[in-house]
Amino acid sequence: MRKKGILFLCVANSARSQMAEGLARLVFGDVVRVQSAGSRPTRVNPHAIAVMQEVGVDLAAQRSKSVDEIDPDSVDLVITLCAEEVCPVYPGRIERLHWPFPDPAAVSGPEEAQRDAFRQVRDRIRERLERYATTGA
Repeated sequence: MRKKGILFLCVANSARSQMAEGLARLVFGDVVRVQSAGSRPTRVNPHAIAVMQEVGVDLAAQRSKSVDEIDPDSVDLVITLCAEEVCPVYPGRIERLHWPFPDPAAVSGPEEAQRDAFRQVRDRIRERLERYATTGA
């Protein structure tokens, strides 16, 4: 039996979708195949790596991936995470959810304020994943 495949999608695949991918692996374990990608990938944000390390999730080996690299046959559900920007569209007839989270990389100011923005988004994504895992919503 094939595992359900979830793709977390945003623009840069640098923060929200990377954190969601790591957290989903933590929440779902090996039961679900988890991937992330972006329409204009850049690099994994160092603040995302740091705040995920705080909760025991290592993103250091992750890289930003293009949505074009994702095998459509491996995806059953796409979860878009964009809030203020236009989310990428993933083609096909698959289940879609939209969980809008503000881009923590858009926060400027002192480094600790930037990290706090990443922590807030990380924690909200985790809450949403845990809810999805128990209720499917």
